[in-house]
Order: sequence, then C-alpha cells, then structure tokens
Amino acid sequence: MEQIFDFIGNHYILVTVFIVLLFAFFINEGNQGGPTISTTSLIALVNREGAIVLDIREAKDFNLGHIAGALNIPFASVEAREGELAGYKDRPVVLVCKMGQHSGNVGKKLKSNGFQDVRRLSGGMSEWSASNLPLVKS
Repeated sequence: MEQIFDFIGNHYILVTVFIVLLFAFFINEGNQGGPTISTTSLIALVNREGAIVLDIREAKDFNLGHIAGALNIPFASVEAREGELAGYKDRPVVLVCKMGQHSGNVGKKLKSNGFQDVRRLSGGMSEWSASNLPLVKS
C-alpha cells in the first residue's frame, strides 16, 4: 500500500491524467446510451410528449411492479423484438431497468437503429420505488 502512495506522489501528473481520462470515458459511455432523466422528468415527458416507457427487466420483475403503460421487452430480447418498437422511432423512448446499469447498452442499440430521442431513467426502478411513485402489478 505504501508503494501506491509513493507512486502517486512521484507521478502525480500521470495519475491526474489517468483520472481525468477515466472520468471522461464514463461520461462518454453514459451519453452514448442517451441522457439520464429523473422520475419527475419522466412523468412530465410521458404527459406532455407521449413518451414510451420501455422496461427492459425480466418479465418476473416487471410483473412484480412496473410504471403504468410501460412496455416490457427484456434486455436479452431487445434486438430480436426491436420490430415491435418501429412505430415509436419519432417519439421519446425512456429506458427503465432495475438500477440503471443495463439501459445504456440498449440505448446505444436503439440510437444506432434510428431512434431519435432515447433517454434513461436515472436509478431505474429502484429510484422510482424509492420516490414512492405508483406501480402497476400484473
């Protein structure tokens, strides 16, 4: 452990550049899948612009509770079932997963296939539930 601190002290410029590049990498990767939005922004987007909520969790999790009006296409099936979303290419699409970690990959795929406005719910369904917002149970 002492050697790590010695390295950082002796090569502080190199370590600083590494941290900046790492931070930039995560920012870039996050933006490629679409910007994140809050739960209140999601509600406004659905009400004002008719956004589609695409829940990419597995069906069993979806049935335990989901956002009203959400479509369920599990993460592993998005590519195979993308034809079901073709009619929504010009509408905002908000991706929802359990905690927000899988939605970036799906967002990249959708954007590369012509979807104009793809966004991700920050914190996923965990954030929605923590905000005490209503869930529909199947």
